[in-house]
Amino acid sequence: MKWTSGSRENIEDRRGQGGPGGGMRGGPIGIGVVLVLLVLTLLTGRNFLSLVDPGAVTGGDEATPASSGPVEASPDEEKLVDFMNFVLKDNQQTWSQLLGGQYQSTTLVLFRQSTSTACGYGQAASGPFYCPGDGKVYLDLSFFDELHRRFGAPGDFAQAYVVAHEVGHHIQNLMGLERRVHQAQQQRPDTAKDLSVRTELQADCFAGVWGHSAAKRGHLDVDDVDEGLRAAASIGDDRIQRQSGGTVNPESFTHGSSAQRVEWFRRGLERGSPDACDTFAR
Repeated sequence: MKWTSGSRENIEDRRGQGGPGGGMRGGPIGIGVVLVLLVLTLLTGRNFLSLVDPGAVTGGDEATPASSGPVEASPDEEKLVDFMNFVLKDNQQTWSQLLGGQYQSTTLVLFRQSTSTACGYGQAASGPFYCPGDGKVYLDLSFFDELHRRFGAPGDFAQAYVVAHEVGHHIQNLMGLERRVHQAQQQRPDTAKDLSVRTELQADCFAGVWGHSAAKRGHLDVDDVDEGLRAAASIGDDRIQRQSGGTVNPESFTHGSSAQRVEWFRRGLERGSPDACDTFAR
């Protein structure tokens, strides 16, 4: 990709947070959790409240980030952060033009191992994700090493596709699609997996819409497009199931097959319009 570094905007850097997280210490604890621990203490005589850091108790269930210390990072990692910053800003500019006043900026949260979110505790092992509760994209940069080594999808546009896909979920949230899908899944649990796949494929298509815009402005070449398509194919549910040594079970898909992900990403790339991304009409 052709890109330039610039001032970092809408980047929340939590890479300097102390400790791996994931337990009760280091993350925010709601009052409801404290009450449960109090009951256990009274019933058993063991002080379960000692497990909680008093400074981590919050008045509600929404998670808040811990304070961040100095970030230790290599020059290569800092260059990657600059690239993520460029990709995020370019996505936001594209969608601001497409959606006009309906668009609201998202924030990219960089973390290591785990972090608190409004959707619960986020783990690097889960891969990049979007939290509709706080409207933020979460990313542990080490995922790109896995994307290269495990999934065989190297290249900067492969990395950009990952971020653009998560921004695609932000678009769904702004358009009310995420809320409607969630309601439909609750009303019809038997359709939950299918709706999940359609949601993910639409985010792939939205990523392609951004890619179309980036290509028109001279940021991409043919090799970049191949990188993005390879990345989409590499993280299809069927390929991941085969890599894990299991059999392919379409009924358990949550993101779509490799062929489906390539198809919808390519559709967005070729047509460049969110109107081409109605995965729910099929």
